[in-house]
Amino acid sequence: MSQPESHGTTIHPTAIVDARAFLGPGVTIGPYTIVEAGVSVGENTRIGSHALIGAHTAIGRDCQIHHGAVVGTIPQDLKFKGEHSTLEIGERTVIREFATLNRGTKALGKTLVGRDCLLMAYVHVAHDCVIGNHVILSNGTQMGGHVEIEDYTIAGGLVAIHQFVRIGAHAMISGGSKVSKDICPYIKVARDPLKPASLNTVGLRRRGFSPESLHALKHAYRLLFRSGHNVTQAIEAIEKEIASTPEILYLLRFIQESARRSRGRGRGLLA
Repeated sequence: MSQPESHGTTIHPTAIVDARAFLGPGVTIGPYTIVEAGVSVGENTRIGSHALIGAHTAIGRDCQIHHGAVVGTIPQDLKFKGEHSTLEIGERTVIREFATLNRGTKALGKTLVGRDCLLMAYVHVAHDCVIGNHVILSNGTQMGGHVEIEDYTIAGGLVAIHQFVRIGAHAMISGGSKVSKDICPYIKVARDPLKPASLNTVGLRRRGFSPESLHALKHAYRLLFRSGHNVTQAIEAIEKEIASTPEILYLLRFIQESARRSRGRGRGLLA
């Protein structure tokens, strides 16, 4: 049954909106779109034509969901047994045509996409993934379950990300890459097989990192990837030679957590 228009919402006559869905003020629902029960759509969000917003999906304010996107459907996971789970999308996030985003499983209970993200056409976000803020996933980026992508990461087109991989903040991944291991924050990765290519200097400058921070991160990058040290030796050298700025502490913590995860279900560090 289509929900009647109220508080400035606009629902196309061909759309089907379950009476148990909540639409905030100023929401627009396009032709032939379906909004299922338990959905919450924030103020001024626009949902285009022929989209499907699955049950138990929460979409923030000022988002855009484009034509043909399928958002909040059940996981593609044989372990899923119909348990309650959710998808949560932060404010001002844009989801382009034919992207697919699944809900979580009992492992995490939810899939999360942060605020101010851009997920381009044909992106797939699998169950229990956690995507941070200001993330850009270019056309055709595909990920398995339990992937973590931290703030300001950019993935080029047709990137494939293995399940349980973690990608650090401000990383940049070249198009067509196969990502099977964790990627350190602040770096660019490229080539086939995938390797660290450089510090993401341009991106960090654009985001206001100071010259001192960039100098420290360049030094850390050289110790990690260009010195011939193994990871343990590189960490020891970084702790000895570089001041403990917030960026360096985050980098070291990321590497140490990646090592712990690899002994469980993690994928290990790309080096």
